[in-house]
Amino acid sequence: MRIGMMTDVYKPHVSGITNYISLNKRFLENEGHQVYIFTFSDEDYQDDETNVIRSPGLPLLDTGYFFNVNYQHEARVILRTMDVVHVHQPFLSGSLALRYCRPRGIPIVFTNHTRYDLYAKAYLPGLPEAIGETALEAYLPSFCRACDMVISPSPSVKKILEKLKVSTPIEVVPNGVDLHPFETITNPVERSSLGFSPDDILLIYTGRLGPEKNLSFLLRCFAGIVKAYENIGLLLVGDGPERENLMDLVSHLGVKKRVQFFGMVPYQDVRRYLAMADLYTTASITEVHPLSVIEAMAVGLPVLGINSPGVGDIVQDGVSGCLAQDNDMAAFTAKMAKMITDNDMRKKMGIAAKERSQNYSINKTCQIMIEKYQQVVEQSRGRRRSFRIQIQRIVDKWER
Repeated sequence: MRIGMMTDVYKPHVSGITNYISLNKRFLENEGHQVYIFTFSDEDYQDDETNVIRSPGLPLLDTGYFFNVNYQHEARVILRTMDVVHVHQPFLSGSLALRYCRPRGIPIVFTNHTRYDLYAKAYLPGLPEAIGETALEAYLPSFCRACDMVISPSPSVKKILEKLKVSTPIEVVPNGVDLHPFETITNPVERSSLGFSPDDILLIYTGRLGPEKNLSFLLRCFAGIVKAYENIGLLLVGDGPERENLMDLVSHLGVKKRVQFFGMVPYQDVRRYLAMADLYTTASITEVHPLSVIEAMAVGLPVLGINSPGVGDIVQDGVSGCLAQDNDMAAFTAKMAKMITDNDMRKKMGIAAKERSQNYSINKTCQIMIEKYQQVVEQSRGRRRSFRIQIQRIVDKWER
């Protein structure tokens, strides 16, 4: 099959979605499929992989995103040859899929990767909640009706989509992770190089340092624990717009010696930091299907988090980690203390976490996605033979 991945942003931007697209492209190509990525960027970036079709766009400040409402002619010509397209954001890429693919009978698969309702609250805190949900309810259900298949990475997110009045049948397909590199780590970062001893209990977070990740909450809970347990440390691996604010908060809380910021590290080195730690922690409640959590579990780390969609679908409370209910600082701090002090429990949870991570192997999820692609391609065959679409194809050939 010729599969088109349509995304608002791609490399060099770093995010769970870009990692997902890149990884799936590689595994789909290994299965003999041709995969093309359609996105926007400036004209200077040089790709290290084939079939990345970039159209120029207007940079949106320093976000890594570029804006345009059209693909350039070359991109449109290639897009028309796809057997199926997979849309990863519903607004810009989604609208372009409806414009360029729907009239030509090319089936559209959409995966909802993001809690758009909660992201609006994080980045537009003055926006009334009702306005954000009303806007989503006005657009998302109609967009999903125009797609041939809607994918949710987790059961909880499926329920959220249904709450937003998405009536299109929703398939649950987890986003896969290449587990092998995280299961075979021979050179973890040396604790002594960071000023920690073998007896210290190290918590680690990997990912974006953005307001939607609730990291100020995590730091305040950690600061409360430090007063009682001095042999603990917190490692933050990643970067983002909140980094300076978080560093200021660390100084204000008086835990500067116990919290270390590493910034952005090469993806292949993330596992070396994970292998050094004793447990993974996140306070985010905006996740859909956090690949960073699965990667940590694959290393053998138990997870401390909040019982919310995404994290709650992956982590079993009391089995592969501990989950606090709601955004409750006292409850989260108590769970943190429990995991820090009970070494045997932590080790048992780490073993269970590693076993649980196998459910999200890219080898499994990629095969499921291939079946979904084949399903919508087969269902679209009759539609593509319609008179209107045949006329559109003749026009397309003339335009070339």
